[in-house]
Amino acid sequence: MTEANGSTRAQERGGNPGLWQSAVKPVVVIVVICAIVGFLLGAVDDLTLPTITANREAKAWATYSALIPEADDFTELPCDTPGVTALMEADDNRGFAVTAQSKGYSSQVPMALAFDAEGTITNVIGMDNGETPGLGTKVALPSFTDQFVGRAAEPMALDDIDAITGATISSKAALAAVNEAIEAYRATADGTPSATSTEKGAA
Repeated sequence: MTEANGSTRAQERGGNPGLWQSAVKPVVVIVVICAIVGFLLGAVDDLTLPTITANREAKAWATYSALIPEADDFTELPCDTPGVTALMEADDNRGFAVTAQSKGYSSQVPMALAFDAEGTITNVIGMDNGETPGLGTKVALPSFTDQFVGRAAEPMALDDIDAITGATISSKAALAAVNEAIEAYRATADGTPSATSTEKGAA
């Protein structure tokens, strides 16, 4: 029997090991690895999601408490005002806490406002945003937000406030969020028809 004939018969008995090694096996290995990684990621998500949710809720409640420190508890109210992310009524007629956001130059610009029962803005907190550092981010500073405190819950225009120099878009977004919070408060507290929000994103 020649060497060629022996090789042919060996291949007939054992198949073609080269195909398995070079093509099929790597694909099977990759599929198995992907399946394992997907399972592990899903398991990690299931484990961490409750913690993430709890931390997010704790941060939100800390904001409400900072807005109305004298309140012991808050009740969430329904709200369909665009941009409003939460409308909370403080216990014992201590007012309302509202969070809202509007699109700025490079991120959402969130603002948190407190209103008393008489319709006065009693506190404003500029929440973290992703605007230009040193410019747009200034709308979160008390030097900007304090100008709203003590005002009546009435819609405002850009001419009514001191905008951040060099950050007009961010200032307009912050004002739009403030106006959205005012709109939600008015609709809830005394049934006043919704006001028109400040134009968003304009330069």
